[in-house]
Amino acid sequence: MTTALAMLVALLSDAVFGEPRRFHPLVGFGRFASACEQILYADARFAGVAAWCFSVLAPVALLCVLRAYLPMAASFAVDVVVVCFAVGRRSLGDHARPVAQALLDGDLDRAREGVGRMVSRDTEALDETRVAAAATESVLENGHDAVFGVLFWFVLLGAPGALLFRLANTLDAMWGYRTPRYERFGWAAARADDVLGFLPARLTASTYAALGHFRGAIRCWRAQAAAWDSPNAGPVMASGAGALRVRLGGPAPYHGRWEERPELGEGDPADAGAVFRALRLVDRGVVAWLVIAIVVGAAAHA
Repeated sequence: MTTALAMLVALLSDAVFGEPRRFHPLVGFGRFASACEQILYADARFAGVAAWCFSVLAPVALLCVLRAYLPMAASFAVDVVVVCFAVGRRSLGDHARPVAQALLDGDLDRAREGVGRMVSRDTEALDETRVAAAATESVLENGHDAVFGVLFWFVLLGAPGALLFRLANTLDAMWGYRTPRYERFGWAAARADDVLGFLPARLTASTYAALGHFRGAIRCWRAQAAAWDSPNAGPVMASGAGALRVRLGGPAPYHGRWEERPELGEGDPADAGAVFRALRLVDRGVVAWLVIAIVVGAAAHA
């Protein structure tokens, strides 16, 4: 029951306060990881493994030690703070809603600028449909990366688990690229994120299916997920697109050239409404997970 209560308080705190405006711990972690990269970088997998272990396992170990010596009330407070900073439910809406509103207002330039803060593709080349698709894809994928994955590992291993997942996911975003610099050095970051995200990604995909158009979600998950580059983003985004009955994926511009990507979903092309529906799908999933956690916690105490 304590775990469910900590989840509830953390999610409510995130909903009320959102991300810190001046200093976010994940920004500080990014700087720390960049410093580790400068010191330990070599074009070899062993260097990437060492850098990943030092960047991720050291903070997680410190958190474990801290919680071991704190009284129960203080440990609960630490759990709430860690989950609140690790989860990003409100930030999804803070980033996606302005994009959708700009599309509704017919302001494509503002929509492109907003979606550029959510995705890494060349947004100046996107039309209205592709802007909406990019924002919807980001909401669905980050529903796993910044919400359900964090909650899964918190339930499994407490605050250290939530921190482990979020830091590993952040490092994958920094080092997990197949570029000449990161092909070997970033291998450990990419694989660790794949392993840690395997189960929560499929639970996220199942959540989207259960709370959306179930048959479409399962059909798209089975037919389309395996074609996506990421073994975890594939099920999440295919199921989410099917649940929303919207078409996502397809060619996208990166670094001055268009790259082919598999089609995802089915139904209508993406629009502003798809972005709003994706946000509501994630929110319904959060409520469902909280209800399940509370019911299971209450049953365990009965």
